[in-house]
Amino acid sequence: MSYLQLQQVLLGSGGVAVGIFLGAVIGLSFRARSAGTDGLFRGSVYATAFIASALAFFASVVIRIFF
Repeated sequence: MSYLQLQQVLLGSGGVAVGIFLGAVIGLSFRARSAGTDGLFRGSVYATAFIASALAFFASVVIRIFF
């Protein structure tokens, strides 16, 4: 895989990460208001959403490269 192909894969996977981050922030905000912050990473909606988006980004890159 060339540098340009890798760059295209990374840019294409960025949209997945942004979408997951925004969806997780919205969903976890509702959850935090109704059920509290128990179970969130460090009790933070944004930190938990960031972890979710980072994992989704990594999974998207792996899927685009190997499948």
